[in-house]
Amino acid sequence: MTATKSLKSIISRALFKRVSIAPLIIFRIIFGALLLYGSVRFVSKGWVKSLYIDPEFYFGYLGFEWVHTLPGNWMYLPFILMIISSLLIVFGLGYRVAAFTFFLSFTYVELLDKSNYLNHYYFVSLMSFLLIFLPANRDFSLDVLLKPSIKQKTTAAWTIGILKFQLAVVYIFAGLAKINYDWLVRAEPLKTWLHAHHTRPLVGDILRNEVTAYVFSWFGCIYDLFIVFFLMMRKTRMLAYLAVIIFHITTWLLFPIGVFPWVMIFSTLIFFSEGFHQKILFRLKKMFGSKEKKNSRVIKHKKQLLPKGLKTGLITTYVLIQLLVPMRYILYPGHLYWNEEGFRFSWRVMLMHKEGHAVFYMKDRKTGRTSEINNANYLTRTQEDQMATQPDMILQYASYLAEQFDGKTLHYGEQKFKIENPAIHAEIYVSLNGRPSKLFVDKRHDLTQKKYNLYHRNWIEPYHDK
Repeated sequence: MTATKSLKSIISRALFKRVSIAPLIIFRIIFGALLLYGSVRFVSKGWVKSLYIDPEFYFGYLGFEWVHTLPGNWMYLPFILMIISSLLIVFGLGYRVAAFTFFLSFTYVELLDKSNYLNHYYFVSLMSFLLIFLPANRDFSLDVLLKPSIKQKTTAAWTIGILKFQLAVVYIFAGLAKINYDWLVRAEPLKTWLHAHHTRPLVGDILRNEVTAYVFSWFGCIYDLFIVFFLMMRKTRMLAYLAVIIFHITTWLLFPIGVFPWVMIFSTLIFFSEGFHQKILFRLKKMFGSKEKKNSRVIKHKKQLLPKGLKTGLITTYVLIQLLVPMRYILYPGHLYWNEEGFRFSWRVMLMHKEGHAVFYMKDRKTGRTSEINNANYLTRTQEDQMATQPDMILQYASYLAEQFDGKTLHYGEQKFKIENPAIHAEIYVSLNGRPSKLFVDKRHDLTQKKYNLYHRNWIEPYHDK
């Protein structure tokens, strides 16, 4: 009991000791600005229309199929809310409501269609969720200007530590995931992706060289595994941050991954010292004419709404979820990158290049007549490419096709056939990381009879690396 109490006391002191609030304030401003830029960029690129208005069908997440798009141009509404709320986060006005609004709007959009899933979208959802609970408006904010009594110079250590933890999870799990045969021994999929840039002036010959792919692969693995530890140490921090800049700008130049590199470049500033952030905050205040009153009295902290014990429990629960969710793949048999069971939300960044060719068939159970389906009539190009290699999306699409054909009358010359409760079959071939295409789904399966759940999908052909 004594040892347990001692451990609880150590954890409590580590979580709730008072530290400078400056890192949290700077993070709010920078991250909010990145959210603003990303939201405006998404709208300006025309992606709202192409991804959330034009498609006929959307691949919802398991358990969230009830989340639907808004009708027509109303789909711009959540993006308008993102732009407004991210701007309010930057200036710290109505901060808590703004953070909640951004999280809700952003996560709503991400839940609409898993064919648009990206690790960095998941990361933004998590970080915006955390911002709701952090006192990142307690200094240098319009909230403080309107209500000076909320101003704080210090905050509980956990409010900054949880952000560092989330960044560490992304990097370390991404590094662990790179310890696999394809990445380290075959240098795939980087070898394939880098070769695609062989026509670039000056660097084309370098990028198509196999040695370059191996250097990038091994450096990427080592970087992800250890960069957080080097950022945490004062002596190696500046060199580590230089590596962060070089690494993410390189990936930004070579691969179409949007604003994610910039999010990581600026987010990792949270690992810098309190003094570093205090200097930035002081300069910002000076720039905007905000002056600190000399000998200003320290405001006594108000009684917390939640007791420390409950806060500790909630923080621990969040930490455990973030550690366990990426590990759920171990519950499934077979090849992870082939079956993709437990693949999403596990920080497996740029580890896989899959290409699939999927042909679907509708079979009338009464007559046995079979018709080939043109996927382009129902899916966008992006949706079709993603669906062809992901088992859960294959099932969702098959279910959708069955609904579309059920009760429909088809014409074969002068004959008419009313389809009732059709069977849906598919023959799908997939190539993984540059290997020859292999059978992924056999045509013998009626996909309408397969359940969409979290259980292992034994109707996927076994993976054989031969």
